[in-house]
Amino acid sequence: MLGEPEYSMNELFAQLGLDSSDEAIDNFIAENQLASEEKLTEASIWTDNQRMFLQEEWQKDAAWVETIDELNVRLHPDA
Repeated sequence: MLGEPEYSMNELFAQLGLDSSDEAIDNFIAENQLASEEKLTEASIWTDNQRMFLQEEWQKDAAWVETIDELNVRLHPDA
């Protein structure tokens, strides 16, 4: 039986309509660090569509959730 696919950070950024190269991802994360109390899905860095995708995928604990969790950790280095 096949499990849920595992998505990479590059695939997540492509899904969000962002540059998905390793360098662009590293730059995006470095330039958009969030305060520890700021929720990933409420950050002003997202468009409405990006925010909706992140919220929906996280809430339904979908195949994207591990990658979204990783992004959340990388955007909250002081948390």
